[in-house]
Amino acid sequence: MKALIQRVSSSQVNVSGKKVGSIEKGLLVFLGLEKQDTRPMAEKMINKIISYRVFPDQNQKMNLSLQDINGEILVISQFTLAADTKNGTRAGFSTAMPPADAESLYDYFVQITKSSSLKVETGIFGADMKVSLINDGPVTFLLEVVQ
Repeated sequence: MKALIQRVSSSQVNVSGKKVGSIEKGLLVFLGLEKQDTRPMAEKMINKIISYRVFPDQNQKMNLSLQDINGEILVISQFTLAADTKNGTRAGFSTAMPPADAESLYDYFVQITKSSSLKVETGIFGADMKVSLINDGPVTFLLEVVQ
């Protein structure tokens, strides 16, 4: 399971010209699901994301987490993160979780995220989404959870 997280001042996602999710200060999370990913891995990933220290403290050191600042989170499904890019010039998707399974695990991930005390917004699974953001820093990390 992979999550590309970006510290943002704001972010929003549109589908068919309509805004379906938006946040202010927080994390934009692009979630990539692979065939071997499980619910326990999703729980581990969301705990990692909300406690990952990416926000500055009073000394401008990245010592504060999303929970510490009571930030917001925007979760976007992104199967291209599961791509195999080791060979050639075209990505392969044999490692990506099949869409029906991925949607179920994505929904579970969102459900667990919403059980936190944070404001949570999402895109629409499988939709053609237009995501805009103001990356704060810029600060971007690729987080991975394995069994």
